[in-house]
Amino acid sequence: MIKKWSIFMVNEKKEVSFWAKIRNKCPTFSLVFFGLCLLAIPIHIICVLSTGFADFYNTTVGAFVRAVLAYLTKYLPFSLAETIIICLPLILVILIVISVKSFKKSDLAATRCVVGMFSVLTFMYSVFVLGYGMGYHGSSLANKLGLEEVPVTAGELKYTAEQVYEEMEPLLKNISYTQNGESVMPYSLDVMNDKLNEAYKKACKKYDFIQDLDSNLKYVVFSEPMTYTHISGVYSYYTGEANLNINFPDYTLPFTAAHELAHQRGIAPENEANFVAFLVCMESDDNYIRYSAYLNMYEYLTNALYSADSSMYKELWSKTDDRARGEMIAFSRFFDKYRDSTASKVTNVVNDTYLKTQGQSAGTKSYGMVVDLAVAYYKQK
Repeated sequence: MIKKWSIFMVNEKKEVSFWAKIRNKCPTFSLVFFGLCLLAIPIHIICVLSTGFADFYNTTVGAFVRAVLAYLTKYLPFSLAETIIICLPLILVILIVISVKSFKKSDLAATRCVVGMFSVLTFMYSVFVLGYGMGYHGSSLANKLGLEEVPVTAGELKYTAEQVYEEMEPLLKNISYTQNGESVMPYSLDVMNDKLNEAYKKACKKYDFIQDLDSNLKYVVFSEPMTYTHISGVYSYYTGEANLNINFPDYTLPFTAAHELAHQRGIAPENEANFVAFLVCMESDDNYIRYSAYLNMYEYLTNALYSADSSMYKELWSKTDDRARGEMIAFSRFFDKYRDSTASKVTNVVNDTYLKTQGQSAGTKSYGMVVDLAVAYYKQK
């Protein structure tokens, strides 16, 4: 009996020694991050394998994580995501200095440094999975809306564009335009934010897959330089912020903002975020927000029509009201300055790669695939 007790004690000491070594080589925060990663990996795998589970997760646990992140950054008077990006060079220098000092100090310090940095990468993966990323693996928006999404013809594109234009045309008389043809949003960005939150509250009662969330848009300080990337808005799933490039013309802002707010509420695919933005703007009582959604959707449809049948496009363009045409022409003039920038080519490759890794095979072209949803929606309407 004494012999058995001795063996037990030796094994216990070995076990303690093993965990002591782990604790010694891993910073405490790394152990927490690795634990989160061990939770995130099976969730990721199950969501990829099961659409039903992905839907359930995205509207429950995922919604909670997104809401917490949005709440934590809601009252900051600036974009935390933009601040982090601006500080990246400084952060990189600090990390290099820490790494050099650690490797000079001792093998243990070097190990802890490498483990710590690797654990931060696993934390970034975990936040993506636990909050936002599983929205890519759920059922399609067409399925949720009961729409039949099939390849569309030029005739269907033309018909849908005509329907959108017909609904937009009565709004034109309520919109103010400058001499250059640009419309003017009749209120501040903060008021626009409030109006979109109100529209989302109505929409989430009508569509149960839209998360009920009250949030504040973040206006990008360096919007003008950002325009060279052709990015009009971006949702930062690490900080929970819907960021808006305010350098773009007024008529694009409500629709773009609604798009980023859709991402914030768990609508991940770009074409679906575009269409949810359209549906939400339709819930608004505000003429300018509805005008923004209609004209942006009209542009998507007519651009697709131009590629499918240029003669049909020309026929439609000739019937378009001068005010709407003037708005689109003014946008083209505005965009000329940024059209062929190197930054846009780089960001397009990065975004295209990211979207494809998330199962969006069309990559950046998926934004324009909103026309398939629009055609199916107006067929059923």
